[in-house]
Amino acid sequence: MPLDWEPGATPGDAPGDGEAATWGPLLHPLPLPPTAAGTMEIVYVYVKKRSEFGKQCNFSDRQAELNIDIPPNPELAEQFVERNPVDKGIQCSTSMSEHEANTERFEMETRGINHVEGGWPKDVNPLELEQTIRFRKKVEKDENYINTIMQLGSIMEHCIKQNNAIDIYQEYFDDEDAVEVTEEAPSAKTINVFRDPQEIKRSATHLSWHPDGNRKLAVAYSCLNFQRAPEGMSHESYIWDLENPNKPEIVLKPSSPLVTLEYNPKDSHVLLGGCYNGQLACWDTRKGSLVAELSTIEFSHRDPVYGSIWLQSKTGTECFSASTDGQVMWWDIRKMSEPTEVVILDITRKEQLESALGAISLEFESTLPTKFMVGTEQGIVISCNRKAKTSAEKIVCTFSGHHGPIYALQRNPFYPKNFLTVGDWTARIWSEDSRESSIMWTKYHMAYLTDGAWSPVRPAVFFTTKMDGTLDIWDFVFKQCEPALSLKVCDEALFCLRVQDNGCFIACGSQLGTTTLLEVSNGLCTLQRNEKNTASSIFERETRREKILEARHREMRLKEKGKVEGKEDDQREEEPILTLEELVTKAEEEFFDIIFTELKKKEVEAMKKSKPVGPERGREEGWGGGTGTQGGAVGRRGGAWGRGEDTGSGGGAPGLGAPSWAR
Repeated sequence: MPLDWEPGATPGDAPGDGEAATWGPLLHPLPLPPTAAGTMEIVYVYVKKRSEFGKQCNFSDRQAELNIDIPPNPELAEQFVERNPVDKGIQCSTSMSEHEANTERFEMETRGINHVEGGWPKDVNPLELEQTIRFRKKVEKDENYINTIMQLGSIMEHCIKQNNAIDIYQEYFDDEDAVEVTEEAPSAKTINVFRDPQEIKRSATHLSWHPDGNRKLAVAYSCLNFQRAPEGMSHESYIWDLENPNKPEIVLKPSSPLVTLEYNPKDSHVLLGGCYNGQLACWDTRKGSLVAELSTIEFSHRDPVYGSIWLQSKTGTECFSASTDGQVMWWDIRKMSEPTEVVILDITRKEQLESALGAISLEFESTLPTKFMVGTEQGIVISCNRKAKTSAEKIVCTFSGHHGPIYALQRNPFYPKNFLTVGDWTARIWSEDSRESSIMWTKYHMAYLTDGAWSPVRPAVFFTTKMDGTLDIWDFVFKQCEPALSLKVCDEALFCLRVQDNGCFIACGSQLGTTTLLEVSNGLCTLQRNEKNTASSIFERETRREKILEARHREMRLKEKGKVEGKEDDQREEEPILTLEELVTKAEEEFFDIIFTELKKKEVEAMKKSKPVGPERGREEGWGGGTGTQGGAVGRRGGAWGRGEDTGSGGGAPGLGAPSWAR
């Protein structure tokens, strides 16, 4: 607080009201500019906070007081222009800035390392057998070597005894019931997308998971449109690493595009591919991208190889293939010059290739080593026995129920007697005990079905793909009429599907060569409590129901057959036997009757065309229900049903403009 007083006054003489405390330090006097009278005024300024001296402020509550009230003045509004609406930007949050940096893409590359035998002295060449044997004999005679071996021998003996006493790999909880999963809505999410790197896109026709760890995925690419493959289309297929969708890990270079591609379950470096030209190719990834073994084209299939499966053999080199040429061939990849065995899919058992059914899908279950099944283009499943004595006996039975090719065929991994087929607009579940019809089937979808597979961990779950790019997941314990989950994977058609061994991941290949990797929720890949018993009881119940219906239909067919035969015998007795001349005369009369009827119709048409166009004619040539006796059928231009005739009833008969089926 600045204080002014006359010169010569002391701080004690400063005016106050009794509340002033001791003053702060005296500041130097500040000179001021001279006044008009020419005298200089000296001002002393003392600075101190109000809270540091005097009485403290005491605040209390009291009622609000109105100090001033200014009533509105309408006349002032005339001096302003109203702005309506008023836009005002108010930013309450802290101002932030965004910055993007385009970093280099991380690329992975796999390289091999060649390990050579080491630990030998410099003067010993490990590749020379004589030198290594001589050095070993020299070392074995050394006393230090003998003492070391004796010490290590006692330690090893102790470890061997421990291993014999305790099995460290023993599974203690094999027989424990499956943990019941919390009820959650089925769901799936996209994990990765692998796109065909070629400019000219091809369809992904087959998928195969790596047998060890499932960290790789082999994809076969080809164009299945007959003689419509674009010029310059690549023949390459790829092996993808699931963690690197930018670039395929291995490129497979066949002589013809691959339709199928399968990993060898016993040797993950070996792959078997079925080519579009009918040949079978084999790769060893340790040797590079080129084909290691190739079947001779003279002894191969004549059509594309749509199915190829490895057999469970001791050597791990046996496989078999199927094609739309109607043949199933067995091969040994150690000798691919010709097949070891051939079966012709002629269900008449005459072994004629001309009447054989074309194979689209194959099924082989290792627990049933002599049996295999083939899905055909004609919608028939053929069950075969490889070890039959004659070729005719190799075709055991057939199952028919689809209206088109069977694109997928797979036995249930828990109940091999039941198998799944996918074709036309439905997926069907069959039992080997019921050959007349399937025991369960889905509704008829609007889009065509292209592939299907069972879940490897849940007996009641299977997957299907459709031409509209949708993946359907079915759980018939939970829901029978609708899929438990329907997922739109892509806009183009899905062509193939493959489920990982743990049931959590699903790979779907599309028409444009895009492979989508999906992960399903835990509820869809975890065995539920009592699910095996429930699925088994459903299969058995539906099989019994179908057997009862089959027996009933068989009885009805026999009764109908008996009635028809009785009627035919009666008609033969009643019908008089006509001579050849009478038959010719009757045929001529019917022919001329048809000619006269057609001529009469043409005359009526000509008369109607000659009439002027007016309201009367509009009523006569109406659309099937005129007011008069002249009824018109569809359209005066003779469209689908032609112009009606004068029938006197208001509804026209089919005219001459109608197609043959309309007449």
